[in-house]
Amino acid sequence: MVQAGGLLMLPIMLCSVFALAIIGERFWSLQQKRIAPKHLVAQIWQWHKNRTLDNEHIKALAANSPLGKVLAAGLVNRHHPREIMKESIEEAGRQVVLELERYLNTLGTIASITPLLGLLGTVIGMIKVFAAITSHGVGDASVLAGGISEALITTAAGLSVAIPSLFFYRFFHGKVDELVLKMEEEAMKVVDVMHGDREQAAAIRDAAV
Repeated sequence: MVQAGGLLMLPIMLCSVFALAIIGERFWSLQQKRIAPKHLVAQIWQWHKNRTLDNEHIKALAANSPLGKVLAAGLVNRHHPREIMKESIEEAGRQVVLELERYLNTLGTIASITPLLGLLGTVIGMIKVFAAITSHGVGDASVLAGGISEALITTAAGLSVAIPSLFFYRFFHGKVDELVLKMEEEAMKVVDVMHGDREQAAAIRDAAV
């Protein structure tokens, strides 16, 4: 069937391989336990309470996860005003979002171009059909079958790759938005802890217990 689809089946098949690889990698990378582990804020509160929050702890936090990287950026500026701490968190957050969205543009591009490749295959197949009609007439259906099958196979293949690619493109974008919102909430808790919001600190302490 792939051979009958013609040369355009090659880029469509390559797109399917890339899409499958991206989907698998994003499923692995965008797990919440890898991006925003639980109890990080509670751990920071314990360090802060015990006066053991130092540069070594902050470096370890930054290497822990993307959320840890965002929180560490704020903690580096914990002795500065609240606004400066928030700006540091926002800057680190923008970098983390780019990492979370890695390869998603490629997946979206695959979802866009594979139907076009299928359509191009359809056009090429129909051109072959009309060329065969011109040369041999319409009496022999076998002469026309090759062009028609090429047109249908490439269209079906392009859509078969595009539909799941588009689905997972939207799915992963929603997942990234959810994770970013979670990280924003956790980062604001840390800002409150560092700048004396006692009620917030008490809530975090209770959550840790």
